[in-house]
Order: sequence, then structure tokens, then C-alpha cells
Amino acid sequence: MMRSYLALFWTFLKFGLNAWGGPVAQIDMIRHALVEREQWISPDKFRRALAVYQALPGPEAHELCVYMGMVRMGRLGGLLAGLGFMLPGFVFILILSALYVRLGADVLLPIFVGVAPAVVALIVRALYRMGRHTLDTPILWFIALASCAMTFAGVHFLVVFAAALTIHYMDHAWPRPVMLIASAIIVAGFIASTTFASPTVPLSVLRHGGLFIEGLKAGMLSFGGAYTVLPFLENSMVGLYPNITLQHFVDGIALSSIIPAPMVIFGTYLGYLVDGVGGAILMTLGIFLPAFGFTLLGHNHLEKIIENPSWHGGLHAIAAAVIGLFAVTTATIAHQTLTAPVPVVLALAALAAISLIRWKWVIPVTLIASGCLGFALSL
Repeated sequence: MMRSYLALFWTFLKFGLNAWGGPVAQIDMIRHALVEREQWISPDKFRRALAVYQALPGPEAHELCVYMGMVRMGRLGGLLAGLGFMLPGFVFILILSALYVRLGADVLLPIFVGVAPAVVALIVRALYRMGRHTLDTPILWFIALASCAMTFAGVHFLVVFAAALTIHYMDHAWPRPVMLIASAIIVAGFIASTTFASPTVPLSVLRHGGLFIEGLKAGMLSFGGAYTVLPFLENSMVGLYPNITLQHFVDGIALSSIIPAPMVIFGTYLGYLVDGVGGAILMTLGIFLPAFGFTLLGHNHLEKIIENPSWHGGLHAIAAAVIGLFAVTTATIAHQTLTAPVPVVLALAALAAISLIRWKWVIPVTLIASGCLGFALSL
């Protein structure tokens, strides 16, 4: 039995070592190996499980690994599968974070001058792709724009979510003109009252448990794709911690994009900047705990909920609101990064490369090439 568990762990460790190309490529790798070749479950059951995890927050590729491991060898198998898939990314980002801190941002600045515009291109592409799949009705567009306006005004994201759900249910209960007027009044009221903005918490409190909470919040709220974790982390960590600036934040996105791992591993880097290895572990535990918990404790119940049509609209409304939050974060990063003609040109070139070239290595190669170009320009 021990050999079987080790073999299972090794299977998903190999998946983690080859997790290039984002969630679509990662899911396709899992499907090809375990559904088509090994036939652990039927294709129909795999599609149903994927639909469940795409509707839930968190990295769906990692959640699918936990699910497949549980199907194969119970809850311990699910735990080992999830650990195997996330371990390579955790180790890689920990090493890169340590090198980043040891060398210092000033030493690496010539490289990251070129990387930063490519990161902006990466985020813009992610926003476009998630928005295209999520905002498929006028009311979801309205929710996303309202979320964008409220977030820009400093309204807390929980209030934004509450407004999104309210607008969604009013759309089904009230005539459309009345609903639009009432929604505009609600949004204007929330914008006028910015007292819901996130409070400043003493750093000593944040270091002792706060990092775990920040990671848990990111893991619970990343609807629609791993990149939607960025607005929550940017809002609660950039500027609040003295050693995390927007430049550090953008650099971390670049480092997380050149390794085989789900994008949410970016939180491990932020935890390391705040409190070393201990902070990295706390953030990682918080981010991945929901992904383990959804499957190991409640997959069957969640599957029944997701298959209930009455829940679909609310989930879609929250996903649309998250797109609005993500748009504000994208605009903030672009505004701080694209401050001259050369970065704008680099960003456009990187956007063209990652959008037009169909190759699983295109993102890390583009980021590395941009870094080299930035270094050359600095000379």
C-alpha cells in the first residue's frame, strides 16, 4: 500500500514539474494522462468535476488533482496528489524569492525594467480572456462596470460582492428600467460611503496570523481564474507592508510566471518578502487550504449545489464583480509601469507574442526575453 501511495505522489509530482502554460494546459495534461490513457474516471465524470471546480474559487487544476487522487485512493490519496502537484512550484518560487531578496531589487532592476511591461501584457491578456468568458450578458457587464467603479472609489470588496448579488436578484424580480435605476442608486450610495475600505492593521498583528488570513482570503475569492487573486493581494498588501511596493508586486508576478505552477503560488513570494520562510509557508497554507478542503470534505455536496440552476446566477454575478476588481488592479499596475514610450512598445510587443503564438513556453520565454532586452537597454 505504501508503494501505491508513493507512486500516486510521484505521478502528481511529475504533473507539477510539467505545469507550464497556465490552467488550460495543466488541465489538458491531467485529462490526457488520467482520463484518456489511464482511464481513472470516464470523460463525462471528468467534465462534470471540471465544471464544479470552474464555478468555485481557487486554482481548478490543483483542485482537479486533489479530486483525482481522492477518486483513486481516498482522502489520503487526494492529499498526496495535491501536495505533489503544488510542491515543485512552492520550491521554485521559494528559491527565486530568496535570490530576489538576497540580490536586492536595485541589482535586479535593469532586468525587471524590461520584464514589467511584459507582466502588464500578461495581466491585460488574462483580463481579456476571463472577461470574454465571464461577461456574456448585459447584466453581467453592468455588474462588472459597477464593481469597477466601486472598487476605484475604495469600497470594500465584500460590499462590492453584496451589491453584485443584489443587482442580480433585482434583475430577476423587477422590471429592467426600475432595476437599472435602483442599481445606479445602490452603486452611487456605496461609492459615496467609502468607510468600508480596508482598515490599516498594525504590522505586528499581520505577521502573526495575518499572512495566513490574507492567503485564505485570496484562495477563497479567486473566481474566474488564478489571476483574479491579484486584486485582493494588491489591495491588502501593497503599501500596507513597508517592504512590499507595487514594483515588488509586479516583480513577483514575473517570477511566478516563469515557473511551472498555478499563478496563486505568487502569494508564497509575498509571504517570503514579509516574514521569510515562515511567512511563505503561512501564505501558501492559506491559499491552498480551500482547494484541498472543497474536495476532501465536500465535493459531493458541492457538485449537487453547482448542478442546481438556482445557484448559477449568483455565482456568475460574483465572478463578474471579480472581473471589475481585476480591471482596477490592471489599470493601477499599467499606470505605474507604462510611464514612457519604450515600456509601452515593450508591453505591446509582449502582448502580441503571448496572444498570437500557440506554444506552452511562450510566457516564460517572453518574460525572459523582455528581461534581457531591458538589461541591454539599461546599458
